[in-house]
Amino acid sequence: MSEPWHSLPEPLADDVARCWHSVFPDGVPGWLISDDEISEAVVADALSRSLFLRETLERHPEQVLTLLESRLLTEPTTPEYLKQRWQDYLNEVDGEPALHSALRRFRRESQFRMIWRDLMRWADLAETMAATSAFADICIDGALDWLYRDSCEQYGTPKGADPVTGEEADQKMVVLGMGKLGGRELNVSSDIDLIFAFPGKGETHGGPRPLDNQQFFVRLGQRLIQALDQITADGFVFRVDMRLRPYGQSGALALSFAALETYYQDQGRDWERYAMVKARVVAGDQRAGQVLMESLRPFVYRKYIDFSAFESLRSMKAMIGREVRRKGLENNIKLGSGGIREIEFVVQAFQLIRGGRDRELQQRKLLVILQELEALELLPSPVVRELRDAYVFLRNLEHALQGVEDKQTQLLPEDDLSRARVATIMGFESWQACEETLREHRARVATHFSNIIATEEGEEEGPASLDEGWFELWLAEMDENTAIGWLKSRGYENPERTVAELAELRDNRTVQTLQTQGRKRLNQFMPVLLEALTRVENPSETLSRVLQLVEAILRRTAYMVLLLENPGARTQLVGLCSESPWIARQLAETPLLLDELLNAESLYHPPAKAELQDDLRQQMLRIPFEDLEEQMESLRHFKKAHILRVAASELKGTLPLMKVSDYLTWIAEVVLDHVVDVAFANLVSRHGYPRRADGSACETDFAIIGYGKLGGIELGYTSDLDLVFVHKADPELATDGEKPIDNAVFYTRLGQRIVHILNTQTPSGQLYEVDMRLRPSGNSGLLVSTLQAFEKYQREDAWTWEHQALARARGVAGCEQTLEAFESIRHDILCQPRDRDRLRTDVVEMREKMRASLGTPESRRAEVFHIKHDAGGIIDIEFMVQYLMLAWSADHPELTQWSDNIRQMEELGRAGVMAVEDAEKLRESFIALRSTIHRRALQNLNSQVEGDAFTEEREYIRAMWKKVMIDA
Repeated sequence: MSEPWHSLPEPLADDVARCWHSVFPDGVPGWLISDDEISEAVVADALSRSLFLRETLERHPEQVLTLLESRLLTEPTTPEYLKQRWQDYLNEVDGEPALHSALRRFRRESQFRMIWRDLMRWADLAETMAATSAFADICIDGALDWLYRDSCEQYGTPKGADPVTGEEADQKMVVLGMGKLGGRELNVSSDIDLIFAFPGKGETHGGPRPLDNQQFFVRLGQRLIQALDQITADGFVFRVDMRLRPYGQSGALALSFAALETYYQDQGRDWERYAMVKARVVAGDQRAGQVLMESLRPFVYRKYIDFSAFESLRSMKAMIGREVRRKGLENNIKLGSGGIREIEFVVQAFQLIRGGRDRELQQRKLLVILQELEALELLPSPVVRELRDAYVFLRNLEHALQGVEDKQTQLLPEDDLSRARVATIMGFESWQACEETLREHRARVATHFSNIIATEEGEEEGPASLDEGWFELWLAEMDENTAIGWLKSRGYENPERTVAELAELRDNRTVQTLQTQGRKRLNQFMPVLLEALTRVENPSETLSRVLQLVEAILRRTAYMVLLLENPGARTQLVGLCSESPWIARQLAETPLLLDELLNAESLYHPPAKAELQDDLRQQMLRIPFEDLEEQMESLRHFKKAHILRVAASELKGTLPLMKVSDYLTWIAEVVLDHVVDVAFANLVSRHGYPRRADGSACETDFAIIGYGKLGGIELGYTSDLDLVFVHKADPELATDGEKPIDNAVFYTRLGQRIVHILNTQTPSGQLYEVDMRLRPSGNSGLLVSTLQAFEKYQREDAWTWEHQALARARGVAGCEQTLEAFESIRHDILCQPRDRDRLRTDVVEMREKMRASLGTPESRRAEVFHIKHDAGGIIDIEFMVQYLMLAWSADHPELTQWSDNIRQMEELGRAGVMAVEDAEKLRESFIALRSTIHRRALQNLNSQVEGDAFTEEREYIRAMWKKVMIDA
């Protein structure tokens, strides 16, 4: 008798043969093949297709038996059946741990059924999407219902105005499902995007003490996330992503209907409209939820035909395109060219543009909307048919990729065994045949997407219009003397060096071993580049700088294509590299930054803080918090891209010098805020939330304090960050998760995680270098202090220089209440009465020590002036200001409101501590010195200048130092 796997393709047959006896040590159990349609050969086929099915049969056969007793695998998975099965599990629940266990066992059973039916192709796409979405709805609603009743017993029942009748009534949570969950199109292994809402203001009744409705629903939301998301011995139910809510991770976890409506009306972004198209009430109070959805409809669907949607979708697609290039995601069937996302963009563009007029388009299911677009004659029938066929194929392929290991992925496999599995699931004889069909679908989708949404580019002036001499020069078809003469006549200031560098590049080993396509692109690109360089003042010098980039992209010639096809980007490249070797190095280290050169408007107008926050939030939405490596890479790219914009703007003159540090500081603050969110979420997923004394969960109760240049809003392009971490939780209490730890340990690990994310060298470099030495007790002190410990240290143990440092400190990221508490402590410490003579002596002594160790040696002072550390430099001004702040804040408390030198000087003048004209002149000297440091940084130069530089400013600063610090 032949083996059950004998008819499978050879690699799959061998694979099943190897595992068969470990899965079925006593032979295939009779209950598994009791259905006439399931034979041992069918079981072998299923095991060949999915490691998840294999593992579940091996480790949890009793659950598979229970599943088969409830309904045979040959029968469809319906929402009604799933509801009944959840009820069976729910009947056993007698507490929160039991609820967590029931949800996870229900998931394992349901996943087995849905993945088996999908991968064996017993279920079509419609059944699989309906079943996975219904399963999610049932889990969310089932968990919410149990937790709501339990929360009401603990805290009382929330009361408020009924959104339908207006009369006082019990309030319940409304859970909105976004994305594929909202459209009832969920994948077999997907995370879920949720937004939590509640009807309105009020408080709980019947509990130990009244609790504000928002607090009640935030706590309920935290418990619901843990019920679904927390990894326990039984696994997890869904990864829950809450970042689509207003203000993202930094926003409140649950918002009232009115707050949601106000946010979307006043601040809703285009991409949030796009996300709201699929929003659906998936759990909680359905009746109240419909009132909420109606109130949000005008935000999503405009009354007029809104063609601006095309532009915003183009921007989103461009952002995804950059991500695809950065991560090398061409093999991603969702995000890559011609993938699922492009079909979704086409459909949702029409929904956003015409949905207000054509209400038929106000639906959520993509395939239904495609039919409507055909009926409304907005898309031709052949286009609709091709998009529909491609969508079904791509979604089935997506489920095949995910069902193999019950893992969320959209990447095509690279090993032969996985490819054989996927080809078999998709009904192909070979991987080559499957890949060819996929290529055809993606090509058609990309064409339709381009025709409907992509930017209409005019014909660009191509290489054909170039003088042939540039090609002859690059290809070494002219002799050396002719080449030198050619370059000289076209403005190259050092043609001999240029000819030598071109020869060196041609002889480069990487160039010598380029494939045909890469060599062709390089030979097209170099003549165009050499010609473009004639438009700058220093072509030879600029070429030397740009060649760093050329060498970096030799194996990634898509960047050469980008520069060939975009003359504007070429112009920006040579212009910026001509003006700044620092920018040239940044581009060479991170070629992806070339994307920033495509849009001159945004390149020379960097976004303010609110736009930065929004930009980062959009970029990070597609990266799970638990994917720390990808979060770190994306943050590094975000920082580099925006710093490039600031540098470009400074060189062009569109950003005043005093604003440069503001923008660099905002970038750091936005990054730090996100890093706190990522690190906090990461720890919460393992240990739960830190608890407060009243039993409630901490929002974060953690803050980052910026000192030095960050605190003083004076960051430069390469500044490190002086940070101090504080929290206001009770260190004696513990977290509320499956693996609880003391709050003190939680916050220490949080601090360590933040430093790790910032400091670690990844392929994209370091995010920021972090200096923690200014924390209480310096390197020997705790990494994270409670606010009480921080205040005690400042009052009882801090040195004078630590109070000087506090004058430049301010809260930069984290929990608002903790930041406010820090500002109050800072104000009180700075306003303490001090002995001015003793204070002056301490400050002068510290300044002399610094000058001796960091300043220019006396023997070299005639030839070198260190802008920061020498007498008459920046540090003298800073120490004077800090002394005056500490000496006079007790008399003038308003001095403490600022942490930056400029506004502190202005305030000292206003308060009469310093003559207004002195304050003004010191301010001007400070700006002149700092501006020079900024400009020199862009030239890769340090802070040391000629010995006779800034003579007038230095004399004045030294005179002021003598007047304030010596003679007073």
